[in-house]
Amino acid sequence: MKAPVKTWTPTEHPRLYRHKNGTYYARTRAGGKPTWRSLGTDILSIAKKEMDVREASGQQWTGTGRGSAARKGMTGAEAFAIRRHQFRRHPSLKPSTKHYLEQVLTLLKRSWPELEAAELGKITPAECEEWARRTSPQTSGTRFNAALSMLRGLFEIAVDRGVRRTNPTARLKRSPVKLKDLSERLPARPQFHEWVRAIRNAGGRFSHHCADYVEFLAYTGVRVGEAGWIKWKHCDFARGELHVCGHRGHGIRSQESRQVPMSGALRSLLERLRKENPEAKPTDGILQVTTAKKAMNRAAAETGIPHITHHDLRHFFAAVCIGSGVD
Repeated sequence: MKAPVKTWTPTEHPRLYRHKNGTYYARTRAGGKPTWRSLGTDILSIAKKEMDVREASGQQWTGTGRGSAARKGMTGAEAFAIRRHQFRRHPSLKPSTKHYLEQVLTLLKRSWPELEAAELGKITPAECEEWARRTSPQTSGTRFNAALSMLRGLFEIAVDRGVRRTNPTARLKRSPVKLKDLSERLPARPQFHEWVRAIRNAGGRFSHHCADYVEFLAYTGVRVGEAGWIKWKHCDFARGELHVCGHRGHGIRSQESRQVPMSGALRSLLERLRKENPEAKPTDGILQVTTAKKAMNRAAAETGIPHITHHDLRHFFAAVCIGSGVD
């Protein structure tokens, strides 16, 4: 017999729970009674930060909320403005995350143009279901889920302020996210090395540096935003590790550091780069360029392999690790 799905799943953060629909909620009290308050996101790191900000600032979970008489109405435009202010002022969100949330907010407005002028207290679950039915087939699963999370957050703002008692999006389901099939896109190792040689021998001023950049991403699996912050002091040749720490506001997600084992290919690359730049200081960056997009595209066309992006190199790294039996 299949075990029933739990409605609420606790997290490591006190009073922070994940609903079965994916959205994170805070367990709090309103009017002396325990209640739930949506954090308007299905991303755990953002939910934790929202909880921390509210608790650190002493912000109360105001509003009469569910089970109380509705107060003065609120339009969708007002809720949009509040939600935008929430993530724009968030001290722990990276600029890229804030930019992404702006894109999601714009997507929601375009997919439901009447929402801004509508009274949130009068919108029915049926109207929300119609929006989902209309929008889901036209957007990717990831984008739809982000828009749904944003929409839930707008109605939770209305609930928190006593504009309505319940969230009409409660019955809406997240869209399944299809994993990309990269089997025909990622090059085999011989093709990869041929592609890198084409980048290195292109004859441009930065061709050599671009090839080093591509190899570094492929052998470490780091993100583009992380690569630029990695210095020589982060290379521990004795332990065979590379320390990835990013930078506040940029690079690594959640500002957490991690260790990347030095494979034979990575160690050879780093030793060669060190030999080519013996005067480099521990605080100097390892890489000389921050992108290789044009060089990668030209080399792909020259060698006849499919177009490869910087992010694809993370998948290439993962595929090599799996193929080598590395977890």
